[in-house]
Amino acid sequence: MPAKGYLKPEQKEKLQKALKEEENAEIRERILILLLLDDGKTQEAIAKFLGCGKKKVSYWCVHGDADNLESLKDKRMEGNHKKATPEYIELLLETVDKEPK
Repeated sequence: MPAKGYLKPEQKEKLQKALKEEENAEIRERILILLLLDDGKTQEAIAKFLGCGKKKVSYWCVHGDADNLESLKDKRMEGNHKKATPEYIELLLETVDKEPK
């Protein structure tokens, strides 16, 4: 069931700004889900447009909070740190460039 115009103008503006500035593609997709829902698109149409599952769209339509952009992050994003340090990467590249003995 589409929810056309459920966002307040301030919420919509905040989401549009965040959509332009957010680096994480998953967060941008979730913002877009909320904006498309506000535009009157059905969850099925949003899923087809984004090329994702309807379950994903349904989940973020319910759990995404336009007033709290932190709600668009999930627990898996918190501890996802790179394990390769710049020093390790530099050493790896040097090793790859050497001739094997």
